[in-house]
Amino acid sequence: MPRVSRPVAPTSAATWLTLAWLASPALPVGGFSYSEGLEPAVEAGHVSDEASARTWLLDQLHMSLGHSDLPVVGKALGAWRRRDAESVTELNAWIDTTRETRELRQQTQQMGRSLLEWLRNRTPDDPRLKQLAALSPAPTWPIAFALAAEQAAATPREAGLAFAFGWAENMVQAALKAVPLGQSAGQRVLAALVDAIPPAVDAALRLSEGRRQAFTPMLAILSAQHEAQYSRLFRS
Repeated sequence: MPRVSRPVAPTSAATWLTLAWLASPALPVGGFSYSEGLEPAVEAGHVSDEASARTWLLDQLHMSLGHSDLPVVGKALGAWRRRDAESVTELNAWIDTTRETRELRQQTQQMGRSLLEWLRNRTPDDPRLKQLAALSPAPTWPIAFALAAEQAAATPREAGLAFAFGWAENMVQAALKAVPLGQSAGQRVLAALVDAIPPAVDAALRLSEGRRQAFTPMLAILSAQHEAQYSRLFRS
């Protein structure tokens, strides 16, 4: 007998719209105010035009986001769904301790706290918000995002796609200002990131626990230098 697979229920409009909301630069978490090391990369001469901006951001997607934040979002969504408080706490601590500079740590904590406040206004009766608020030293951005995506009934892949696209839009907006780039160049860079995001998310979700890592020495050095950069547009 041939194996018959059950049809997968289509994602609801409410889920897609909530994920688009979470990925939007208009979400009041301040993501647009960070460059995540891109601004000091421009200052140091590593990024100077469209081609180098595209290469920098694609490398950051694959070597940083794809090995740290994206697998954590998938794991944390499952933990929130299972009400696994221990796993949520461990994942939050991992994100906080692997942020290699003060600026990067402040970014994930500030965005996590801001999303917590957004969730309190949107879903005040969810008891998991108390656990999110109690995370020490603060709820981090990927962990808070995972709870918001779980509330929207998203799958780990859908959550990862939304998380990565929100990051990509913010980084392209940072490149427009910092490099600077024109709007058409920015759209081409965003198109390259959009093509790369689905396989990056799929690879991230396949990572075993022991292969998750956050090791980007050049990014850490540039981020540390940015703390004392003379002229800055962005907070990281």
